[in-house]
Amino acid sequence: MKGQGQVRIEVLKEDWADGDIALPDYATAGAAGADLRANFAPAERGGLVLEPGARGLVPTGLRLALPKGVELQIRPRSGLALKHGVTLANAPGTIDADYRGPLGVILVNLGAEPFRVEHGARIAQAVVAPVLQVRFEQVETLDSTARGAGGFGSTGIG
Repeated sequence: MKGQGQVRIEVLKEDWADGDIALPDYATAGAAGADLRANFAPAERGGLVLEPGARGLVPTGLRLALPKGVELQIRPRSGLALKHGVTLANAPGTIDADYRGPLGVILVNLGAEPFRVEHGARIAQAVVAPVLQVRFEQVETLDSTARGAGGFGSTGIG
């Protein structure tokens, strides 16, 4: 049903931001992530070149006010990763509900060729997720499970 489950997120565009760059939006009706776009300051509108192995902070020109109880997860775009080796250095990135600073995306070029981040390009996805804050308590023992302490690779190959 349209409108159910929607959370309102207030978005402020920076004074210097290009007003023609769209707010985060969903490319399809079933998309989980809203596309975030590069929005460079006027003097940097030519974009940013990421050399192989380099990383850079790409501005979106946005600031957000998230409601309590949610986070905004910043995730890579699969097409950039597959075609160019460009992904996020801190995937997924988390924007907390009490953060009001600039929204930037840390891209890294794991590819073999330089990659130009163009002004207005879709650079990442934003997924809104509920957050539970918990209380951590120190105990003397933990309950046992069938898996126990089995760690990396303990449940099978791959």
